[in-house]
Amino acid sequence: MRNIDLKGLLTKIREEGPLVHNITNYVVMNFTANTLLAMGASPVMAHAPNEVEEMVSLARALVINIGTLSDPWIDAMFLAGKKANSNGVPVVFDPVGSGATSLRTDTTRRIVRDLKLTVVRGNASEILSIASSGTVTKGVDSLHDVEQVAEMAKSTAKEINSVVAVTGKVDLITDGTRVIRCSNGHPMMGKVTGTGCAATATIAAFAAVTPDAMEAAAAGLAFFGLAGEMAAARAQAPGSFMIAMIDALYAMSPGDFQKRALLEKG
Repeated sequence: MRNIDLKGLLTKIREEGPLVHNITNYVVMNFTANTLLAMGASPVMAHAPNEVEEMVSLARALVINIGTLSDPWIDAMFLAGKKANSNGVPVVFDPVGSGATSLRTDTTRRIVRDLKLTVVRGNASEILSIASSGTVTKGVDSLHDVEQVAEMAKSTAKEINSVVAVTGKVDLITDGTRVIRCSNGHPMMGKVTGTGCAATATIAAFAAVTPDAMEAAAAGLAFFGLAGEMAAARAQAPGSFMIAMIDALYAMSPGDFQKRALLEKG
């Protein structure tokens, strides 16, 4: 698929260095920040309720990630999200572990209901939990595969008026009508904590430079997945793989990205 200007989008990120505001979890902060820096964006991690509205007003995208929830952080997510909505700043949501506990599931459903989300990215079980009260996840891991929830993802995207990106062996991106599948990635990515969260932040960096949420989600997943492929060609174990992945995000040329992205409609 060549009708998304992936080369142009990546070039724009590197030229403009958009600020991406992350309200994300303790586990992934360092890796997420390094991911954004390596690809050319500018990360900020700010979660205090008394500064998030001011911070998101400076940003060009907001990431909300519920991986390590607490009541003050939930308050901050809604303050930042509503301010982002009023300022026209894209909001990318990662419902980490939704379906595993009532706190995560209830918070996810409140966010989906009360905020205007640009992209929701999660594994199959997390996405399914938005629509089904009976869905259970295995901690933050999926008990379902992407194709099992394809139709549910489409109906959910329509219902919440957002692009939904379901990640797995082959990722599915949908706005409820259009569908794009992304085949970039490598199994080693599942051996490093935070790769899903970093993929969400990558989508946000692309959302900062294009108003088309389908383009942003597809570009973000292809770019991050391709970096995983490049890293796996150099590293044989998870520790070295994580470092090699940061290097790949930095070294990937816009032309290589355009040529090697595995995106397919339908």
